[in-house]
Amino acid sequence: MIKKISISGIVLTFMTILTILLFTGCREKQNKEEKRSFSIAVFVPGVLAGSPTYEMMDKGVRAAAVQQGASVKTIEGGFNQAEWAEKVTALAAEKSFDLIVTSNPSMPEICRKIQEYYPQQDFLNLEGSGKKDDQISTFFFNHKELAFLLGNFAGYLTESRIKNGSSAVKIGLIAGQEYPEMNNFIRPGFEMGFKNINSNIDLDFRIIGNWYDASKAAELASDMYSNGTDIILTIAGGANQGVLTAAKNANKFVLWYDSNGYAIEPGVVIGSGVIREDKAAEEMVKKAIEGTLERGTSISAGVNEGYVDFIDDDANYERYVPVSVREKMNILLKDMRSGKIKLPVDSQE
Repeated sequence: MIKKISISGIVLTFMTILTILLFTGCREKQNKEEKRSFSIAVFVPGVLAGSPTYEMMDKGVRAAAVQQGASVKTIEGGFNQAEWAEKVTALAAEKSFDLIVTSNPSMPEICRKIQEYYPQQDFLNLEGSGKKDDQISTFFFNHKELAFLLGNFAGYLTESRIKNGSSAVKIGLIAGQEYPEMNNFIRPGFEMGFKNINSNIDLDFRIIGNWYDASKAAELASDMYSNGTDIILTIAGGANQGVLTAAKNANKFVLWYDSNGYAIEPGVVIGSGVIREDKAAEEMVKKAIEGTLERGTSISAGVNEGYVDFIDDDANYERYVPVSVREKMNILLKDMRSGKIKLPVDSQE
């Protein structure tokens, strides 16, 4: 027996199927929108390889991204600073990144200008200070405290060598370029540190003019070592290698600034600071992804907060640094890590 199918039944069945398809399509579209990952661009003002702070920035951003299911694209800006603004502008113009993260004292002002043209773009600068009514977020590391620790260490070491017959009367500082953090915090903090130990020691301060000329850095360092300097703090990016070469040739010492440098040249890199940019990047980016990082957030942190420090638990530090120097540093580090000694700075530009 053949059953008759009514026209109304066919229409009803068709409408039911159509409704299901439309509903399913809307749900799929909604799910895709809901699953769209938070997108981050990491802009490196230079190159990533061999740049400890930039490597830490990238590492921290990616750690937060993995935890939160976000996507990350890293862009190297190269050494030509004149091109940085153009390259970051291109990133903002894409309108595909929820957050642009970068790290360099010159980048906050560049990002502020770009944001005037792309007001919806969010920025996070991990090496800069905020301004009143700022619309970009910043993290300010207390460079004065880090430089002060390194200065004290240099003073203790130099004083011990003078007592043992060294003719050292100067402590050196070589920088790639002059910039606000260098002139306002690092140089004065470093000098304050070693003069706290011996006021008769002078600072020999030299500028390379860029962050990559290792030959010029070696030339400057050699001249400094031959003119009464036993130890040099080098903050010169890729040019640091030139200072290391000069130190090895002269049988002198180097201080590393922003990452653990003891293993680079054991016995030559005699003291090392650290800037925990990976920690700051991970924490700040995680907040941005979660939607809890307010625009214009400006954080300032130093030794007591755990974002900058002097590395005193490395085997090479214990092997090459005299016990008397380490004992004095232990006291200072305890006081600064506990907050008993703090060096406040005005982080506003």
